[in-house]
Amino acid sequence: MRSLSDERTDHIGQRDHLKTIKALIPYLWPKNATEMRLRVVIALFFLTIAKGITVGVPFIYKTVVDTIFVSLETTVIVPIGLLIAYGLARVMAQAFGEFRDAIFAKVAQSAIRKAGLKTFQHLHRLSMRFHLDRQTGGLNRAVERGTKGIDFLLNFMLFNIVPTLLEILLVCTIMWGLFNIWFAVVTFFTVSLYIGWTVGVTEWRIKYRRHMNKMDSEASTKAIDSLLNYETVKYFGNEDHEARRFDAALRSYEKAAIKSKVTLSFLNIGQGLVISIGLTVIMIMAGFGVKNGSMTIGDFVLVNSYLIQLFLPLNFLGFVYREIKQSLTDMEDMFKLIGQRLEIMDVSGAEKLTLSGGEIVFENVGFYYNPDRRILNNVSFKVPSGHTLAIVGPSGAGKSTISRLLYRFYDADEGRILIDNQNIKQVQQDSLRAAIGIVPQDTVLFNDTIYYNISYGRPDAGPSEIENAAQLASIDDFVRSLPDGYNTQVGERGLKLSGGEKQRIAIARTILKSPKILIFDEATSALDTHTEKEIQQALAKVSADCTTVIIAHRLSTVINADEILVLNEGEIVERGNHQDLLALKNFYFRMWIKQQEARKALETLDKSHESILLENGLTTNHAVLSP
Repeated sequence: MRSLSDERTDHIGQRDHLKTIKALIPYLWPKNATEMRLRVVIALFFLTIAKGITVGVPFIYKTVVDTIFVSLETTVIVPIGLLIAYGLARVMAQAFGEFRDAIFAKVAQSAIRKAGLKTFQHLHRLSMRFHLDRQTGGLNRAVERGTKGIDFLLNFMLFNIVPTLLEILLVCTIMWGLFNIWFAVVTFFTVSLYIGWTVGVTEWRIKYRRHMNKMDSEASTKAIDSLLNYETVKYFGNEDHEARRFDAALRSYEKAAIKSKVTLSFLNIGQGLVISIGLTVIMIMAGFGVKNGSMTIGDFVLVNSYLIQLFLPLNFLGFVYREIKQSLTDMEDMFKLIGQRLEIMDVSGAEKLTLSGGEIVFENVGFYYNPDRRILNNVSFKVPSGHTLAIVGPSGAGKSTISRLLYRFYDADEGRILIDNQNIKQVQQDSLRAAIGIVPQDTVLFNDTIYYNISYGRPDAGPSEIENAAQLASIDDFVRSLPDGYNTQVGERGLKLSGGEKQRIAIARTILKSPKILIFDEATSALDTHTEKEIQQALAKVSADCTTVIIAHRLSTVINADEILVLNEGEIVERGNHQDLLALKNFYFRMWIKQQEARKALETLDKSHESILLENGLTTNHAVLSP
C-alpha cells in the first residue's frame, strides 16, 4: 500500500516535471529568433502531413485487396496502380518525417547547446562556498545527462508521443465511421489499458532508476576523485582501499540495475499481454463481420493493418515513456543547478572599477564561514599605491581568507574593502578581478600545454609576450630544454611537473596578466633557495609599480616589505616593518627566532651529509646518480 509520503513525493515530482518542461520552452521558442520559430512551425507542418499519409496508407491497402477479390478482370491494371500509390504513400510518409527531423535539428541542437552553456556559465558564477562542497564527477554527470535528456525529450515526446496519441484518435474515429462503435471502443479500451499499465508500472519502478543514477554518480565521483589524487593514493599505498570504495559504489549500482531490469521485464510482459488480447478480440470481431457479409476481406485487412500500425509505436511507447520520465528527471537535476542562488552578485547599476594607483583599504573587516567559525575579526589596514604589505602568521590564522575577500570569492560580513576609494561590493566583479593578479600556494594547472597554461593569464597574448613572462619567472630555460618545449603537456592538474615548476608557471601567467595589484600567497614556498632568490628579484622588478600583498609563512621572504601584519586567530596582533617587529620581541620575534634555528639546523645537517659523502669518496652528484 502506498503511503501518504509516497503520494506527496509523486505529486511534487509531477509538478517538478511540469516546471522542467516550462523551463525548456524558451529554448524551443526563443525570443528574437524568427528563423528558429519558423523551423518549429515547418517541422510541425511536415509532422501533420506525415501522420495524415500514415493513417491513409492502410486504406489504400484495403482498396487493393477489395479490388482483387471483386473484379478479377482488372487485376493486371488497377491493383498495380493502387500498389504504386501505396508504395509512394509509404515513401512520402517517411520522407516528410525525415524533412521534419532535418528542419527541427537546428532547433534541437541549439536548445541543447544553449542549455548546456547556460549551466556551465552559471556554475562558474556560483560562489567558492558552493564549489568547496561540490562533487566534480556528480556535477559533470548531471550536466551530461541533462543535455542528453533534452535531446531525447525533443525528438521523442514532440515527434513520437504526441503524433501517436493523435493517430490513436484518428484510427478510433475511422473504425467507428467505417464499421461500428464497438471496434472503436475495443481499440480505445485496449490502447488506454496499455497506456495505463505502462504509466502505472513505470511510476512504480522509477525509484529504481533514480537509485541507479545516484549510485552511478557516486561511483563516477569516487573514480574521478581517486584519479585526481593519484599521487596521494600512491604515497599511502591505498590502491586496494580505493578499489574497495569504488567497488562498493558499483555493487550498489549493480543491485539497483538488477531490480530495474526485473521490473522492466514485468512491465514488458504486461504490455505484451494487453496487446495480444486486444488484437485477438478485434480480429475475431472482424472475422465474424466478414462471415456475415457486413465487412469485406479488405476491411478485415484494414482493421489488422490499423491495429498493427498502432501497436508498433505503442510497443515503442513503453520505452519512450520510461526514457522521457528519466530525461525529465535528468533535466530537472540540470535545471536545479541553473536555479542555484548566486551568493556573490553585482549590485544593480554596478560600474567598472576605475584604477588610479591600486590603493587597498580594509576597514573593520569581519568574516565567518558560519557563526560558529569566525575567521577574521575587526581587521583594518591600508596598502598605499605602489607599496608592499606582508601578512604573516601561523596556519589557520586567516591569511589566505584576506586574498579571497579581496577577489570577492566571498563578501565580508562586517566592515568594507576599498580599492582606490571604491567599495568592491559596488563595482563589477569582472573589472575587479581583472585588476588583481595572484600566485597561489597550491598551483593547479589545466591538462594542456605549458604555452596554454602561461597564456591563460592573457589569452590574446602573442608568443613573444608569453616567452618574456616565462623568462621573468625563470622558467624559460627549463621549458626550452624539454623535447616539446612550450607544447609540452603538463598532465592532469600539472601532475607531470614538480611543485617548483608549477609555481613558476603560475608566476609567469600572473606576470603576463600585468595587473595593478599583485598577491603572492606563499608564491615561492615550493622553490629551492637559489631559485627562490632569482624569482624574488624578478618579482621585485615586476611589482615595482604595483600594489603588492605578500602572504607568507617563511619570514625571510618578507623582510623588505613596507609593512608587515602579524595575524593570529583572525586578528592583527602586531604591525610594522621587519626591524620594528623584531624590536618588540613579541609574536613576530619568536617566529623569527624559531625559523632561524630551524634553518641553521638544516644547514648543519646538509654539511654533515656532504662530509660523509666526501669521506666515502663521493660527491653530491655521484650520490644522486648512484642506484
